[in-house]
Amino acid sequence: MISIRFRRTAAAAVFALVAPIAVMPAQAEVPADPKIRSASVLVLDQATGEVIYSKNESAVVPIASITKLMTAMITLDAGLPLDEEITITREHLPTLKGSKLRSALRVGDKIKRDDLLRISLMASENRAAAALGISYPGGLDLFVEAMNAKALLLGMNDSRFVEPTGLSAENVSSAGDLARLVEAAHTYPLIREYSTAKSHEFRIGKRKLSYHSTNRLVSSPAWEIGVQKTGFIRAAGRCLVMQANIEARSLIIVLLDSVGKYTRIGDANRLRNWLAATKVLASEALTSSTPPLRRAASTPNARPAYDSGSESGSRVSVQYPSPASLW
Repeated sequence: MISIRFRRTAAAAVFALVAPIAVMPAQAEVPADPKIRSASVLVLDQATGEVIYSKNESAVVPIASITKLMTAMITLDAGLPLDEEITITREHLPTLKGSKLRSALRVGDKIKRDDLLRISLMASENRAAAALGISYPGGLDLFVEAMNAKALLLGMNDSRFVEPTGLSAENVSSAGDLARLVEAAHTYPLIREYSTAKSHEFRIGKRKLSYHSTNRLVSSPAWEIGVQKTGFIRAAGRCLVMQANIEARSLIIVLLDSVGKYTRIGDANRLRNWLAATKVLASEALTSSTPPLRRAASTPNARPAYDSGSESGSRVSVQYPSPASLW
């Protein structure tokens, strides 16, 4: 009996020591690298300017239809009547000779400036953006001058614009500069409204034109987007810029030169999931002595070579702040 009782007591003691270890949940590991595939990336805290994630942010590259955010700002800054009808003419794409352009807008169509602005931002309608530039007081040349003057005013020293659509690979900028562009665009109520709209319809005579957003994320309940713009030409790859609220934090996201058709969307979702995962370390950030990374002042990059950026070789540099500095 003594032997049996001893064995039972010893077994109970061992179980008491082991059991807490067995039921203790494992702490989830937050990956240091969210594995973003876009060639140039920048994620900023809009309120503080803290750099949350950066990759090749100073590379000067073509920006495709991200250009249209600047086009919209110049149009609205001019205070032109939005209900004014603009007639589409053959001269509306004078700087893009040889470009293949798909557009539902026809020569002779009369369209309100407001509709042109809407579909330019939401659906990236190139002929609409061109019409906004051509109809500017003084014409396209003065419009482009205004675009570049606005860029300098915003501190976008790496940027240059030659036309209002983004079809030209000579419209160039950096991820750092585009963060400034998105931040400025977010201050315009109409740009916030039009760029995040899911669809828009209007009539031209007997024709009914229907447009839809080029960014599927605006329809996703997982995303709260304040401003967005997509872009694509071969020289620029797939591009996406946004102001979005993630985990109660206002962020500016710039994704440039994504190769695959859906890579920019995948990158945006990977960033969101990564940021959500790091939120569990928020308490550590309050006591962390590690100063957060902050965006440095923009300085001009050497030109004249404008390329689409590459993830290979030493051109790519990635910064991964400690999780504690993210929140």
